[in-house]
Amino acid sequence: MRKFYFSVLLAFIALTLILSGCNFADANWRTASRARVGLAPDPENTPEAIVQIYSARAFGWRGYFGVHTWVAVKPSLAKHFTVYEVIGWYLRRGGSVLSVQERAPDHRWFGNMPELLVDKRGKQVDALIDRIQEAANGYPYQDRYTIWPGPNSNTFTAWVARSVPELGLDLPPTAIGKDFLEENFVATAPSGTGWQFSLFGLLGVIVSEVEGIELNFLGLSFGVDMNPLALKLPLIGRIDFTSDDS
Repeated sequence: MRKFYFSVLLAFIALTLILSGCNFADANWRTASRARVGLAPDPENTPEAIVQIYSARAFGWRGYFGVHTWVAVKPSLAKHFTVYEVIGWYLRRGGSVLSVQERAPDHRWFGNMPELLVDKRGKQVDALIDRIQEAANGYPYQDRYTIWPGPNSNTFTAWVARSVPELGLDLPPTAIGKDFLEENFVATAPSGTGWQFSLFGLLGVIVSEVEGIELNFLGLSFGVDMNPLALKLPLIGRIDFTSDDS
């Protein structure tokens, strides 16, 4: 149990650093880094099909609370990645919030380091890519965006993951908006396995082999994953525990 208590202590320390030591609020989106970080292969030298899903702390003050997520695909023999994501400020142009761009997927999100959540490769991935593209095109909130509780960028990624459960995506608890449901309050979990109940992303529960058990209160997720053992907390994210107490 010592590692458990030590990890909880680290979590509180991390929370303190997030609230007091980060300079999200001082960031300038014009000068923030968009450099690649080396998590994606060079498509010119990688003939196999690839699907990758990323998350990174949101830009500005929103980064205190949550992450932005996006989906990248590269069919077999393709020479570039196509990145699907939802970007709220696109509504100002009078268009869709859905962004589809041919670019490298592993850029920093306005200075924030991306985390690779899913990496699928091989011949069987081409079929998944077709379904991802179909799900992205069918995203029902292309003319809407709300930071909290959704629909937002994480609502989109969860929509794609539900449509393609083979991805086995476990979105972090900091992906506010992933639990947004509007018309049907009961659905499969964002991973496409198990189930969830949610009232507009404000109050709900998830029970799933992938997500474990999660409780959603006012858009903030609290949960426990048993395989592997992990604690899920708002603001902080996922805290993994090892099986030994040494």
